[in-house]
Amino acid sequence: MGRVAARRESWRISHKGRIGRRVALPYDGAVDMVVLCGSYLLGTFPTAALVARLTGHDPTAEGSGNPGASNVYRVAGAKAGMIVFLGDVAKGALATSAGRAAGGPRLGLAAGLAAVVGHVFPAFRRFRGGRGVATAGGTVLVLEPRLALPFVIAWVAVARLTGKASLASLLVIGSVPMATAALRRPRWEVAGFSALAALVLARHGDNLERLLRGEELPLRAEQ
Repeated sequence: MGRVAARRESWRISHKGRIGRRVALPYDGAVDMVVLCGSYLLGTFPTAALVARLTGHDPTAEGSGNPGASNVYRVAGAKAGMIVFLGDVAKGALATSAGRAAGGPRLGLAAGLAAVVGHVFPAFRRFRGGRGVATAGGTVLVLEPRLALPFVIAWVAVARLTGKASLASLLVIGSVPMATAALRRPRWEVAGFSALAALVLARHGDNLERLLRGEELPLRAEQ
């Protein structure tokens, strides 16, 4: 019996009441809701804004205007950009790990998706967040760690060759569902990663338009 089934079965176990009747204890979905809501809130943590402001920059008003690792790298330097990247990866990884521990890999994937939604659409910042690439990467790292290193290498290679972080992100994130399908992962996992990729790709709509027009900002640190 899988971890999710075992946990849910434990909530369904019947016990004898004092008057001899058997009372069924229904599964409490509140646990899942707490995990998902907590994951969303974790995703809203403004890593880019906090790190950039410590260096005297505002990523929402400089560069591309995107509060993400690439833009912080662009306006505040490589060190700040790396800190933001690792922080955003941690958000996805922590949410996914918590979900997997509480209810198995399906809840883990759902929690990771919730963290990405929080990063992309933070309720406390007028739903204007980042692109979600690093946070989505944290989810992939936890659920499919064997894909993490090849994807990082691919992202760095494309970004260096083209000078465009958005193009590297589009290619890498877009390949996640295909990679999981090629690994013969369960259909629910392929579907979940497809939803994750679709969200991140949709958030890159304006980047794609600028790429097609040849107006996308290069990935170049100011300091």
